[in-house]
Amino acid sequence: MNLPHRHPPARHTVFDDTQGIFTGTLFVSLALLMFNQAGLLTGGTAGLAFVLHYATGVSFGKLFFLVNLPFYWFSWKRMGREFTLKTFLAIGLLSLLTEWSPQAMSIGQIHPWYAAIVGGLLLGSGCLFLARHRASLGGATIVSLYLQEKHGIRAGKAQMAIDSVVVLLALLVVPPQHSFKPSLQLLCHAP
Repeated sequence: MNLPHRHPPARHTVFDDTQGIFTGTLFVSLALLMFNQAGLLTGGTAGLAFVLHYATGVSFGKLFFLVNLPFYWFSWKRMGREFTLKTFLAIGLLSLLTEWSPQAMSIGQIHPWYAAIVGGLLLGSGCLFLARHRASLGGATIVSLYLQEKHGIRAGKAQMAIDSVVVLLALLVVPPQHSFKPSLQLLCHAP
């Protein structure tokens, strides 16, 4: 029995990468808009910075920058220049999209379960698009992709573990009145 010859995957063109990174960040920005409207918590380094903001009173923007510094260095050293530059591009684009999204559209009412399911699918799909084009949204995603690439640990499982720890920390630190209404602007930049 002859098995078909497997060809290595084709390298993405600049246009392919641009389209994939834009689509991925657009999906994530829509997910964040839905999560914000429904009052859902987030994980990863954004969630960690959010928790630290409430625990310390230091602005989210400063904490997000500080929390991500070692991840960018790690990304440059372990994942390479191309991945890190694409990641910076994705983070910048997501920052712009999350700032502009509330001006472009408004969600009058959304059930938290619907936001969790649809927003989760958008977020997961967006991150998958970014990963397929060798980019991420920083932080925990960088570590998850590294663990998958170098050690065979599925990125989704690693990301779920990291996000679970962050959300559990949030339940211990964030006051109940803030646990369900994080501000999208707080996630994007400091006031």
